[in-house]
Amino acid sequence: MSQDILINWAPQETRVAVVEQGAVQEVHIERTLERGLVGNIYLGKVSRVLPGMQSAFIDIGLDRAAFLHVADLMPNIAAKHAAPKDKSQNGDAGAGAKVLTPDPVQPIERQIFEGQALMVQVLKDPIGTKGARLTAQISIAGRLLVFLPQDNHIGVSQKIPTAQREALRQRLGALTAPPDGSAAGGFILRTNAEDASDDELREDIAYLRKTWQRIREAASRLPPPSLLHEDLNLMQRVLRDLAGSQTQSIRIDSREQFGILQQFASEFMPDTLPKLQHYSGERPIFDLFNIDEEIARALGRRVDLKSGGYLVIDQTEALTTVDVNTGGFVGARNFDDTVFRTNLEAAQAIARQLRLRNLGGIVIVDFIDMVRDDHREAVLSEFRKQLARDRVKTMTGTFSQLGLVEMTRKRTRESLAQMLSEPCGSCSGKGLVKTARSVCYDILREILREARAFNPREFRVIASARVVELFLDEESQHLAGLSDFIGKPISLQTESSMTQEQYDIVLL
Repeated sequence: MSQDILINWAPQETRVAVVEQGAVQEVHIERTLERGLVGNIYLGKVSRVLPGMQSAFIDIGLDRAAFLHVADLMPNIAAKHAAPKDKSQNGDAGAGAKVLTPDPVQPIERQIFEGQALMVQVLKDPIGTKGARLTAQISIAGRLLVFLPQDNHIGVSQKIPTAQREALRQRLGALTAPPDGSAAGGFILRTNAEDASDDELREDIAYLRKTWQRIREAASRLPPPSLLHEDLNLMQRVLRDLAGSQTQSIRIDSREQFGILQQFASEFMPDTLPKLQHYSGERPIFDLFNIDEEIARALGRRVDLKSGGYLVIDQTEALTTVDVNTGGFVGARNFDDTVFRTNLEAAQAIARQLRLRNLGGIVIVDFIDMVRDDHREAVLSEFRKQLARDRVKTMTGTFSQLGLVEMTRKRTRESLAQMLSEPCGSCSGKGLVKTARSVCYDILREILREARAFNPREFRVIASARVVELFLDEESQHLAGLSDFIGKPISLQTESSMTQEQYDIVLL
């Protein structure tokens, strides 16, 4: 399926939209002050080892320590010290890189220690209250290959047909083998390298090895925590990761960035150079396909389907739920047919919404109950077919006894909603606030509690306008009754900056 890529650039923000057949499939946003960390390589410092969790916290220079599990340890070239025999010798790591070879079978406390310098790479950005997830298994992505400097494995993308994999593996092994037969790192052939020439692969191999050499040199001279290697910016990743044979055009609305991108493409991704275009139209580039409207809809709970049905998408910290409803769809011959067609359309829409909203982790889909087994199979088959188009790894189960479909989608960065919005200051993300009457009764109880503990001259209630109005009107009798009961006057004061649930009781 052919696609167009639109890039909207501003000094503070870069936005990318992937459009297929006039519909937005993916939106990627990178803000200058909030750039993601996935792929960055750091020389970190072990701040704490947790034997009970078989994990460690690593200081890489962020506000929160990052998290490393024992399963993500492996031979690590940039660790600066082996564990000391005498614990009293533990101190800050100094300069001069040494090779450490952690064993993933051994407990983590026998492999790393507090104060140790360790080369690590970010697997997942900090999300919410969680710090970044790290790995010591370094990988560097190029245009055609992924370089594994600590491994000698030669692999091929599973998206390439099985019949071609072995031949490509042998070909790549011959190209990457050093003349002296020594180990020089492993490589994985990416999907877009299926038809690459030997010269193109050699160029990528040389680029990746040179990049790794720069990283090693930086690790040997910089103190922890230090950034050793930063992943490409969003515009460059568009050429590396998003553009492919199906891409018709890559349009960018900044002449300056167009020139920079041309230079980058000519050096590293020449195949994408003819597709690059500078957009100079009068309309904003995202208006061409109403992308801003699509982004606004992607922040809402409800997604309307063309048939009249709709989805309700709720995102929590632990998982995302998708509920499918028939809504006003009554066009099929019978109810079973109506449900089946709604679920088929929903399967396509859900896969697109997962990409568009960048939803990750556990996803629970509640399709409308279907009686016939062949309808269930057809809906599940369509759902998996649509998910197969996703660049991000997904895994899908079958229908459970309750008629739910469980799936997972790899989460590496914040979702679109997490990036563009924040919890409501009034409801703290609940989606609901207490009624003004409920807040009034909370205030009455609090005044009674304070009157039993203190003996002020007067109680002053500071609250939102709606709460104060209710006290002056319908709840005035209850307020007066409490004032008589405690024998103290109660005055009211409106504070426009307070939300409906907020109030303060001042003792005068």
